[in-house]
Amino acid sequence: MSSSNLRPVIIGTAGHVDHGKTSLIQALTGVDTDRLQQEKERGISIELGFAPLHLPDGRLAGVVDVPGHEKFIPQMLAGAASIDLVLLVIDAAEGVMPQTREHLQILQLLNIQRGILVLNKIDLVEEEWLDIVEEEIREQVAGTFLAAAPCCRVSAKLKLGLTELLDLLAESISQLPERDSAGPVRLPVDRCFSISGFGTVVTGTLVSGTVRTGERLDILPIGKQARVRELQVHGQRVETAEAGQRLAINLAGAERSWFTSGAVVASPHRFAATERIDVRLQLLPEAPRPLKFRDPVHFHLGTARAVGRVVLLEADSLEPGASTLAQIVLDRPMAAWRGDPFVIRSYSPVATIGGGAVLDAQPPKHKRFRPEVLKRLQQLESGSSGAVLHAVEHLQAARLRDLEKLTGLSRELLQQNLQDLTDAGELRQLGEQWLLAGQHDAWLDLLVERCVDLLTLTPLAQGIARATLKVGLPSALALKSFDLLLDNLLTTERLQVKREMFSPPGWQPQVTTEQAELLKQILQKFEQQGLQVANLNQTLEDIGLAAAAVETLITYLLGQGDLIRLSTESLLAKSAYETALEKLCDYFANEESLSLAGYRDLIGCSRKLAQALLEQFDSHKYTRRQGDIRLAWNLPVR
Repeated sequence: MSSSNLRPVIIGTAGHVDHGKTSLIQALTGVDTDRLQQEKERGISIELGFAPLHLPDGRLAGVVDVPGHEKFIPQMLAGAASIDLVLLVIDAAEGVMPQTREHLQILQLLNIQRGILVLNKIDLVEEEWLDIVEEEIREQVAGTFLAAAPCCRVSAKLKLGLTELLDLLAESISQLPERDSAGPVRLPVDRCFSISGFGTVVTGTLVSGTVRTGERLDILPIGKQARVRELQVHGQRVETAEAGQRLAINLAGAERSWFTSGAVVASPHRFAATERIDVRLQLLPEAPRPLKFRDPVHFHLGTARAVGRVVLLEADSLEPGASTLAQIVLDRPMAAWRGDPFVIRSYSPVATIGGGAVLDAQPPKHKRFRPEVLKRLQQLESGSSGAVLHAVEHLQAARLRDLEKLTGLSRELLQQNLQDLTDAGELRQLGEQWLLAGQHDAWLDLLVERCVDLLTLTPLAQGIARATLKVGLPSALALKSFDLLLDNLLTTERLQVKREMFSPPGWQPQVTTEQAELLKQILQKFEQQGLQVANLNQTLEDIGLAAAAVETLITYLLGQGDLIRLSTESLLAKSAYETALEKLCDYFANEESLSLAGYRDLIGCSRKLAQALLEQFDSHKYTRRQGDIRLAWNLPVR
C-alpha cells in the first residue's frame, strides 16, 4: 500500500517530567521539539512540541510532545486532546511517578483508545530491575485502555529498541478507526504567529473535515472569517489537508489578536460559541472530596480552557467515582461539539478530578431535577440516533445542515440515521425537512382544527387561505414542507380545496335569509353597472350600504365567482368581466397588438378600469405587455 493511501495519524507522548519523552522523540524523528531557550536551559518541556515521524509502512505521522511537569498540565491537555495513539513513557530507574498517574487519568478521561508503554533509559538499570518496573507499570494501568498495551524497552540516548518501537507503532496504528475527513472542518488552534510578508499563521491538528486552499473558514469564538491562503503539512506546501494531519494555515485577512486561547478554525456556519454545555460528568475515584452544586472548576476542552460552574442536574453533590448529568456554565465562550471529551480540575488546589463528554453544546438554561430535561439528556447519551431525535425535536422542522451542526455527526452517518428513524416510523420527511412523527401528526390535526375553528367564525367563507392556515405553525417549517402537509390532508380527504381555499369535506358557506337578500341587492347593482362600474364604496353607497358592514358578503361573492376583483377598489360582476374578455379575444382574432386607449374605447369604460383589466389579463398570461402595447399570448379558447 502506498503512503498516499494511508490515513494520517497523530502520536502523542505522556509521562512524568524528565522521563525522556523529548529525547525519545528526537531519537525517533531527528527533531528536537524543545524550541524555547528557556526549555533548553531548564532541560524540561514547557510548550507543546511537534515533529514528523516516518513509519516502516511509509506513513508520515505527526508527533505531539507534551510537557511532563505538573505546572504545565494545561499544555499537556491541549496536546493530548487530538492524538490517536499515546506513548506512555516511564523512566526505568524511577518507575511510575505522580505525573505518570495524572497523565494516565487524563488520557482515560479524553477517551484515548490505544497506546504503547515505553520503558525508557534501560541502559541505566539491570535486566532484573526492568521486569520489576514493568510489573509495577502493569499494576498501574490495570483497568485502563492500556491494560493490554505492549511494552517496549528502549534507550533514547543509545538508540536501543527503536526499531521494535517503530514496528509496534505501525501495527497499532493500522488498527485505528478512520477520522472523519468528510465532516465539517474543525481545527483547534494550539499556536498562532505572524510571518512578515505572509500575515497570520495558525497551527493545530485537523480533528475533522478536509481543508482546501482558497476556501473561507470561521474563526471561533470571535465569530470572524478568513480565507485560506496557504496550507502546510510538516513544512510541505499542500493544496488540501485531511483530518488527522498536523497543519499550518496561513489565513488571509485574519488578525493575530483573534486567536485567543482555545480558538478554533472551522467550516462556515457550522459551529457556534457557547458559554453553557450539557455533559455526562465522571468524578475520579481519587478525587479528594465530593463535587457540590455550583462548585467552580477548571474546564479543559481541546485547546480551550475556562473556569466553569458545575450545575448538577440530578443531585446536590457528586461523590468520588460516581457520574451524573450536569450543565457547565463557563466564564468565557468556547467552541464545542457533541461528543467532545473534556477534563475538569479542581479550582484550588489545582488537580485533575474528573471529566466526561459533551452531550449538547448549545443547550438552554435548565431547571434542576426536571424529568423532561433528564430524559432528553439520556436520549442524547443513547447514541447517534438519540442525538438525531433530540436535534429534530429541538429544531421542530429540521434541515440536514442544521442537524449536522447540532448532532456532530458526519453527513453520511446522519443521513443513515435519518433513513433508519424514518423507516422505523419515528420521523417523517417533508421535502428537505424532518419532523418527529408525533409532531407531524399533531400539526395535521392542528391544521384541520384551525380550519374548522376559522370557518365557525366566518360561516360565509368559501374556505381558509393557505397563508392563513400557515400562521398557526412555526416559521421553521418551510413552505414546501407546509404544502406537503396540506397535500397529505387532501389525499386522506381530511380537507378539500376549491379555488385555493381549504375547508373540511362537504363544507358550504352558511347564508342566512337576511344575508341572501343583501347579496342579491349587491350583485344586481354590479350587474346593472356592467363596465361602467363605480368604485366599491360608491357602488355600496348607492344601495345604502357601508363597505365595513358587508365585507364578509363581498368576500362571499368573490369566493363564489359572482364578482371579480381587479384591484382594491375595482370589482366587476362576472358577466361584465366575461364581456370584457370576450371583446379582447374577438379583437385579437384580427389584430396583432392593442393599446390601453384602444382597449378603453373598445369596451367603452374608464381608462382606470381598462388598465386594471389589462393587468388582470397579463397576470393570467392571456396577454403580454411590450412597451405601451399588449400582444396576444395564451388567450382562452372560446
